[in-house]
Amino acid sequence: MEKLFYSIGEVAEILDVNASAVRFWTNNFEKFLKPRRNAKGNRQYTKEDIEVLKQIHFLVKVQGLTLEGASRQMAEERRSVESRVKALDALKELRAQLEEVRKSL
Repeated sequence: MEKLFYSIGEVAEILDVNASAVRFWTNNFEKFLKPRRNAKGNRQYTKEDIEVLKQIHFLVKVQGLTLEGASRQMAEERRSVESRVKALDALKELRAQLEEVRKSL
């Protein structure tokens, strides 16, 4: 069963960044991210939020854009960014599968 909400630590682990990066991106991309908060005030991210964070990660960490540049790219070409991130995820998964096959040989 898939989870409905993920903690900031879980999201950071998925993205392979620290929790402060997730918090920083959440604060700087409020137009695209609106995680809910629990009774303690902790952020809770949905799968959709994680997909947006993957896009931000791609633009900032992989393509080297500034936060302003990444925000502009998200606003203007969101579908293009989304498709590139999905392709990158698929390639990473394929690579992991190929490495498993290689290990078994």
